[in-house]
Amino acid sequence: MRPAVEVDRLTKKFGSFTAVDGISFVIKPGTIFGFLGANGAGKSTTIRMLCGLLRPTSGRALVAGLDVDKEADRIKKVIGYMSQKFSLYLDLTVEENLEFFGRVYGLNAEKLSTRLARLKKLTGLEGLENSLTSELPTGWRQRLALSCALLHEPEIIFLDEPTGGVDPLARRKFWDLIYDQSDRGRTVFVTTHYLDEAEYCHELRIIHAGSIVAGGSPQEIKKKYFPENLLELTCSQPLEAYEWLKQQPEIKQVSLFGLRLHLLLEPGAVAGLKLKLAEVMPGKFDLRPIVPSIEDVFIRRLEEEARESGK
Repeated sequence: MRPAVEVDRLTKKFGSFTAVDGISFVIKPGTIFGFLGANGAGKSTTIRMLCGLLRPTSGRALVAGLDVDKEADRIKKVIGYMSQKFSLYLDLTVEENLEFFGRVYGLNAEKLSTRLARLKKLTGLEGLENSLTSELPTGWRQRLALSCALLHEPEIIFLDEPTGGVDPLARRKFWDLIYDQSDRGRTVFVTTHYLDEAEYCHELRIIHAGSIVAGGSPQEIKKKYFPENLLELTCSQPLEAYEWLKQQPEIKQVSLFGLRLHLLLEPGAVAGLKLKLAEVMPGKFDLRPIVPSIEDVFIRRLEEEARESGK
């Protein structure tokens, strides 16, 4: 079975600025593939190249076996694309938007009617057909935008920051819809800057300054970049503890997570650190091992990249 997406040293430059810098990856059919990175990391530029909306400067990419540089028009017929801005017509109703996009995709009246009924039921839009799109809450616009992207039953779905500005409950429900599409055999490529969403993906790439800095399944990434034990410290003065811990030679890394701190220690240093902590904050701390999160990996990789670049 051919890959859904193949990317080989894909690069995009805007003048002297390199937005995407020689990235490579392969996505298997039916996979939920996540692209995690901060704003400006290169996520949207990559997705626009893969959708045939932006020509690469160099490198090669195939989407559904089609070359993004040479067969962009054919690619647009086999993918669904949901942009950050939810490309909807706000002065149209829900039903009018759906019918418009159905016609754009060339669906006849019978197919359009069947698919509209199924998608409205799937996304919960039933009963909102006559609502003006501009008056919908963001979470419902999000569902409408997804429905429009799915009308022609695409093989691969590209979702660019689909949950930006959406409340946590709406985000969770939207991910239920993403899983539903994956269960139906569709490949989903989703970009996000929400660290918790990365855990929902089958495969993940962390992108920073146009380069991929970590890749694999969420579990593989955590195992690869955190072979050591990770500890969590809870105390009454986390900011003061953070500054103190940075000065301790046995601490390989310390990161602040709200009122908690995550620590990486040299092997065999836990007992000694507990004694030190007992001296500086007697009876006021709790130190315990924890499983690393994608947030831990994200922070670690960005700190490593900053050290390597001298920033």
